[in-house]
Amino acid sequence: MAPTYQVSAKQFLQSQLCTTLPVPTKSFEGQTVIITGSNTGLGFEAAKHIVRLKADKVILAVRSVSKGETAAKALQSGSAGSEKSPTKVEVWQLDLSSYDSIQDFASRVERELERLDVVIENAGLLTENFTMAGEDESTIRVNVLGTMFLALLLLPKLRATATKWEKDAVLTFTGSFMHWSAKFEERKADDIFQELADESKATMYDSERYSTSKLMELLAFRELAAHLTQPEKGHIITSLLNPGGVKTDIMRDENMRLAQWLTVKIGRAFFLRSTEEGSRTLVHAAQGGRDTDRQYLDDCKPAPPHFLSPFVRSDEGQATQKKVWQQMLARFENIKPGITMNL
Repeated sequence: MAPTYQVSAKQFLQSQLCTTLPVPTKSFEGQTVIITGSNTGLGFEAAKHIVRLKADKVILAVRSVSKGETAAKALQSGSAGSEKSPTKVEVWQLDLSSYDSIQDFASRVERELERLDVVIENAGLLTENFTMAGEDESTIRVNVLGTMFLALLLLPKLRATATKWEKDAVLTFTGSFMHWSAKFEERKADDIFQELADESKATMYDSERYSTSKLMELLAFRELAAHLTQPEKGHIITSLLNPGGVKTDIMRDENMRLAQWLTVKIGRAFFLRSTEEGSRTLVHAAQGGRDTDRQYLDDCKPAPPHFLSPFVRSDEGQATQKKVWQQMLARFENIKPGITMNL
């Protein structure tokens, strides 16, 4: 079964045009929240909501510290559109294309944070330019490998928080409905990640690589959720959310062809949600309702099974899911032996 399916136009338009997402109201009082990719776009708007909802500390995990500091000042001063808040906003450097940076970040979490209640893994890369990050193509390194490597490194702190305070902790990922459109021919290779790093075989145009990365992220999330050891007290709630079609600047570095440029412009004008509205999906997941545990979320609620692509639900999809997971963990063990024990 080839994983090339079109997202239902009716389903997409109903979500985009006929669904009003709820404004978050649940308090984050006393909680420490990490948001990756939070100096702009969905992450920044989610941070605004979480600051408004009185989190004790919000950590903006960003590649550019200077841009993060600008965002933090806006959040704390109230100039970002919300009232001035007592929430402490900190900026920590994190480059998801670098395993060293990810390990440094996780070590700092362990050293400096008394608790870690919520992790929103939102950072992502969309480009049609083939570049390498170490031995991996950059989109795959950031959106799949770096994202999951960070998750595994932060699990012990989330588990310890849940146990000590006898409460639920949350680990959530920003996914995408675009996983439906991935062809993902590389799944047939003996080494999937090595195949994805071969420029001569790479399909980068029409967002194929981004769609593939979001499909792989979804498959990896499903395995992580299935293998996660729960703490003695409390619970680690995991989810992957679809924010829908949103007006963000994720394509700011993109060299789009004319047809794709026109599609984006038309979508922005007529169909796409504002960044603020899209961010409500992140905050909903971060609130950690038990009904969201191990779920694919759509429009701020657990999605029915048919919202996952037919490939994800197929026997071949299940086999590919395990293959991606096993090959990913093998890579992680080479980088940091014993990391899989964090599960």
